[in-house]
Amino acid sequence: IHIGQFLCAHGKKCIDQRQVCDGVAQSPLKCPFGTKPCRDRIECVLYNHVCDGEADCKDGSDEEECILECERGQFQCAHGKKCIDQRQVCDGVAQCQDRSDELDCLKPMEGCVHHCDKTRCLPDTFLCDGERDCLDGTDEANCADESCNSGEFRCTSGQCLSVSMRCDGHPDCQDRSDEESCTDQECLLEEWVCDREQDCKDGSDEKNCTMVQLKCGDFQWACTSKSQCVPKAWRCDGTKDCADESDEAGCGQVATCPSHQFQCGSTWECLDTALVCNTVRNCANGSDEGGNCQAKCPDKTQCAHNCYSTPHGTRCGCKAGYRLQEDTVSCVDIDECEGGRPGVCSHLCVNTQGSFQCHCYPGYLLESDGRRCKITGEPYLLASVQTELFLFGLRSSSLDVLVSSAKKAILSLDYDWRDQKVFWVSLDSESIKWSSLDQKKRGTLVKGIKSDCIAVDWVGRNLYWIDGIGGGRIIAVGLNSTIINSMDLTVILDEDFEQPLSLALLPQKGIMFWSEIGNEVKIERAGMDGSERRVVVSHSLSWPGGLAVDTLGERIYWTDEKLRCIGSANLDGGDIELLQMMETTNPFSVTVYNDLIYWSDTRRRTIQRAHKITGKNRKVLLKRPGQPFGLKIIHPLLQTSNERPCENLRCSHLCVLGPGPKGVCKCPSGLLLAEDGLTCSNLVNSAFLLVLSPTVVTQIYLQTMHSAVDLKSWPEHLALPLPNVNEAAMLDYTLQDQTLYLADSGQSSVVLFKLKETGLVPRGQFLQLKGDTVTALALDWITLSVYWSSTKQPRLQVTSSSGEHTAVLIQDIGSLESIALHPLSGRLCFTNLAKQGEGAQVECAHMDGVKRAPVWKDAFQPTSLTFSNKGNEIYWADIGYGVIGSVRVDGTGYKEFKTGDGLTAFALSNGMLLWVTDSDTTKVWYRDDPLTKKLWFEVNTEIVSLKAYSKSSQMGSNLCSDGNGDCSHLCLALPGGRTCRCAHDHYPVNVTYCAPDQHCPAGSRPCLDGHTCFPLEKFCDGHPDCSDTSDENWKSVKAKAPNQLPSPSFPIPADPGSTSLDNSWLVRNLEAQQCSEKHCNGNGECVETNGGISCTCGLGYSGDSCQNQLTKTMQGPLIYGAIGLCAAIVVISVLAAVVKRKTANTRRANPVAKQTSMIELEKGEGCEGAVILYFKAVD
Repeated sequence: IHIGQFLCAHGKKCIDQRQVCDGVAQSPLKCPFGTKPCRDRIECVLYNHVCDGEADCKDGSDEEECILECERGQFQCAHGKKCIDQRQVCDGVAQCQDRSDELDCLKPMEGCVHHCDKTRCLPDTFLCDGERDCLDGTDEANCADESCNSGEFRCTSGQCLSVSMRCDGHPDCQDRSDEESCTDQECLLEEWVCDREQDCKDGSDEKNCTMVQLKCGDFQWACTSKSQCVPKAWRCDGTKDCADESDEAGCGQVATCPSHQFQCGSTWECLDTALVCNTVRNCANGSDEGGNCQAKCPDKTQCAHNCYSTPHGTRCGCKAGYRLQEDTVSCVDIDECEGGRPGVCSHLCVNTQGSFQCHCYPGYLLESDGRRCKITGEPYLLASVQTELFLFGLRSSSLDVLVSSAKKAILSLDYDWRDQKVFWVSLDSESIKWSSLDQKKRGTLVKGIKSDCIAVDWVGRNLYWIDGIGGGRIIAVGLNSTIINSMDLTVILDEDFEQPLSLALLPQKGIMFWSEIGNEVKIERAGMDGSERRVVVSHSLSWPGGLAVDTLGERIYWTDEKLRCIGSANLDGGDIELLQMMETTNPFSVTVYNDLIYWSDTRRRTIQRAHKITGKNRKVLLKRPGQPFGLKIIHPLLQTSNERPCENLRCSHLCVLGPGPKGVCKCPSGLLLAEDGLTCSNLVNSAFLLVLSPTVVTQIYLQTMHSAVDLKSWPEHLALPLPNVNEAAMLDYTLQDQTLYLADSGQSSVVLFKLKETGLVPRGQFLQLKGDTVTALALDWITLSVYWSSTKQPRLQVTSSSGEHTAVLIQDIGSLESIALHPLSGRLCFTNLAKQGEGAQVECAHMDGVKRAPVWKDAFQPTSLTFSNKGNEIYWADIGYGVIGSVRVDGTGYKEFKTGDGLTAFALSNGMLLWVTDSDTTKVWYRDDPLTKKLWFEVNTEIVSLKAYSKSSQMGSNLCSDGNGDCSHLCLALPGGRTCRCAHDHYPVNVTYCAPDQHCPAGSRPCLDGHTCFPLEKFCDGHPDCSDTSDENWKSVKAKAPNQLPSPSFPIPADPGSTSLDNSWLVRNLEAQQCSEKHCNGNGECVETNGGISCTCGLGYSGDSCQNQLTKTMQGPLIYGAIGLCAAIVVISVLAAVVKRKTANTRRANPVAKQTSMIELEKGEGCEGAVILYFKAVD
């Protein structure tokens, strides 16, 4: 004892002399939280030891004043000193000190082999599995060392590994014994040095490491040391996670203490109410003593549960598991299960009055803590590491290698437990391969596909994958299929994809999820039949890679390589959580099992696991030199279902799951589902739509309309991605060649595609404009000539099938935005959006541009012109008025049908009207009777245009059908006839043949407008010189048709500069052709005689108007006479050529001069050919 101190009577403590007789007894011992002092103030006793039948205080005071009789609804412990709630009896947790509340509670269960803790019985798979399941530890006692299978190496720790891992330079045993006594030394990747994980046996990889200040992510909290980052959720969670413990520093006071505890002032402490006002300062700041502690609770208190004294007066308290109401008197039960609070129960939570109970799903057993569940039987982790497949035992840590034939990385894998198969795709093979789990069999399921992600539907018995060809598709095939080709595949979804990356299935509900990393990063969801598609996550994403579904927690998980985190959300996309750890540097794949998430990290080259909610209890499971990719957990319980919707549905081809789940029959490409919903059959009606979107053409057979309408997604269809197309604007199609003509506004071109099987094959450019945009396009499906107009060339012009010859048909048009052709009748119609303020009208003419006349003048914004089948009516959509109009080609019989606002496009198929409206969604409507409009389907895709086709719509012929109508350039159909037209830079020699125009100076050629000439080198030089930019109209030159003669080619000296062209010859040419059609029936040429006009008929025709076609008997002499004349001309031309050749030897200054050869002579057909050759020779 020192001066100024007082020795307590028990002689065990000294106190300051000033504390003697100060009114406050100095406790000989301060009791910690959850305990109370004995009466002698010498020791403390736990509250749950008070009145437990055993004296813990030396003076026995903890067993005094105990209740001897329990109330109704309570259970009295065997020692008779304590009462507990009856519902706590046999709940697996002992409340009585003598554990009498848990005696005789054992319930026999299937697979029970080991009894422990009196209330628990474990299956044999729980014994000696390395995890302590019994509180007494008897399940892990007396475990004998198990031997490994043949082909395995046994580590000193008892772990079994594939023998191929012995002495491979990398330790796989947890004790590194597989690399002992090996000649090769351990080698580490550079990424593993100073990564906070000891890899070398001597720990040298983590020595002398430089402290690096880290930059923490957006979802992390930086420890004070700046050398460690932890998830933000770990800040002030009550656990010290930072090495410097800074994550729990300065956390301040807890929000609110439970109603059965007292909250200390300005601290984080919560105190048992029995410790308040007990003359002992239990709160750190003493706020539980003093004040108004002398106030005592009345004998008849209003408190529902209990009353206690506080420094602020008396207060009502509640028992544990209850909450004090706002009236500060009543108590209400706390629902611990509300909202699925994390950490309460692993699986199922059932709330009880004042407490809760945890239950497990079938196949799982409740752990000894009464909260967690454990699956029966060992689960395995299936993982791909570079080119190998591994099986890792999650309890035994066994490691086996499944031999794979991959030469490059295996990116995705899945398994089918029923057939004991593992499926995978690798970068080196355009196929999906499989291997049996016992490694005895291998094979290929599908060939000829490109995919980075696969998923097994073990309920519907199908395999799904994302097909990376042409923008992406989701495709399915039966698991028991033989090797098949691409035509046998079933497309589930193929619209509105940019760059789909990963796919995950939830067969128990018939739904699937996929991630999209295109311009709009998102995660989408749909039924496994493609129905009910919607976006579920569109924010908090950067690069969503691997996807996985937590079937127990009903959440979707994903990896994000750019955010370096693992995200999750509920199945509807709500409650998004992001877990960003230092160990998720490059997460690639993720899978979920029970309470844990597993992920592969391609940078750290590890496979790790952690708690799926908190991210704690992290552990590295596999660390190898190769990069890890795909992950799946294998266990039979994970692929069990009581529902098999497809088993009783007799689909002729493939049954897939829809939301529910329910069975849905699907057909492979080229077949349609019949009205019975079961049978796939060939087409009965060939009519189909081509629906154009900016980067995709969708083919929909109208036959599908009768089986499903009012759809919220695409009907059965074939999506045809447009490779290398920037912005598709309009299209046309020829059934005979199966060729698609497409105007691409993004590249100012008209391109060709060949439709083959299930895709489009590029066939080059038909027309390339420079600084211009095609505004209208129509195909003559007989001659394959293309009628078109453009922004800077606002005329009606036609280009031959070879792309070599273009003629202007109509000049004076304000703006032409739609063209319709009817080759059988020889008519065309077009929209003329006149200059500002002059309105718009629909005009029609013959297909050579003559007989032009307006048929409807009161239009506003007409578009989508379409002829009726017979060609006697023209239809259009007026998007300004919201109507579909029609009129006869003579301008009579106008009709209209009001479609409403948002009209954008229209098509006509055998009298059925189809149209598109665009508002919040894009809707496709139809009308198959005079009065009713019906919604066919609606999608979120932009539809640019649509056109209808059928076999009957392109059947028949005209005078251009055979041999291009004998026209050397363009054959243009007319009502009852045809006319030949020359290209803009040629003139007609006669009614069928053309010669180059010479009105431009030597070395130059005319623009398409016919007004200006430019030197040859100005054409196709990449810079527009013509005012209409036609000098940059790149033409696709194909091989000439056999019946066409080569165009005459005149030698023209180079002459730079631009010269204005007298285009009177164009006028004369046009007038001559019009005269020929009017007076000579297009079968001859007009000749002025004595102030009048007469006709000079072509071969095979006679009469004043060339109206009579000569019979074959009369054609003979004429032809022989023509041949004789031609022969004479040929002789003359050859002689002239000889003279020309002699003179040409003295005129070498003109290098472009051409000479007639025998080859050119052989190409001539008929007299006209000889005449052309003559011109070439004497030039």
